Amino acid sequence: MIEIKDLSKKFNNFTAVNNIDLVIKSGEFMGVLGPNGAGKTTTIKIITGLLKPTAGNVYINGSLMNRNNKEIKGIMGIVPQYSNLDKELTVYENLVFAAKLFRVENYRNKIDELLDFVELSDFKDRMTGNLSGGMARRLTIAKALINDPDIIILDEPTVGIDINGRRKIWDILKYLKSRNKTVLLTTHYIEEAEYLCSRVCLIDKGVIIQDSTPENLKEQLGAYTVEYFDAELKTAYKFFDSKQKALDYSAGIKSSNYTVRETTLEDVFYNYTNRKVV
Repeated sequence: MIEIKDLSKKFNNFTAVNNIDLVIKSGEFMGVLGPNGAGKTTTIKIITGLLKPTAGNVYINGSLMNRNNKEIKGIMGIVPQYSNLDKELTVYENLVFAAKLFRVENYRNKIDELLDFVELSDFKDRMTGNLSGGMARRLTIAKALINDPDIIILDEPTVGIDINGRRKIWDILKYLKSRNKTVLLTTHYIEEAEYLCSRVCLIDKGVIIQDSTPENLKEQLGAYTVEYFDAELKTAYKFFDSKQKALDYSAGIKSSNYTVRETTLEDVFYNYTNRKVV
């Protein structure tokens, strides 16, 4: 459904995206995971036609993507990192405006369904500027779904949202996953990628460093981790393919400050980049 070939983007002497290749199949829930400044948002802007690449191409459903390709944009729903809502309109009026842009038929019924889906029916007459952060993000998602898109692209959809609001958004995204929509999610929340995505692409400094399922990425590194203080009182990590091997290794650690646990995606990312995802 989405094919990225030899994609690069430079801003003067800075390379934000460095010759990446990526294929996302129809119905796949793909997560692009990386720290701030890794190149996630730049890649999204190119995929959605907001930025022109320095080199390479993006194909959507076999068609070359550019900012003038209205046919492709008609099958996409986009949740940008920053709000695209009109704060001077009510919740309902924002969705009416979006529906008319996409020439949605019977849009009143569609809007009622979406408001119920994102749990905003009781707030449809509230001015958008008076919504909480989590409610505003849910409205942004509803707006992106107004045209019933085949492809849904979300750029850091839960950034700055409290844990309760984040969990509600996760429920919405899980439902979209069950509908076999093609979903591309960028995030720097490890647990978000691990919880939602069937496949994860790790990106750092504009380069894709790993691409597989969360389970495969952890198994390749080692299913179990021994985390401990070394002789210099710095945190060290050792990875093992079985819990018994991890326990055997921990028995020889002189320090009492150690933990044997299951490996996480954060361990995978830290191992390949030597820095935390923050």
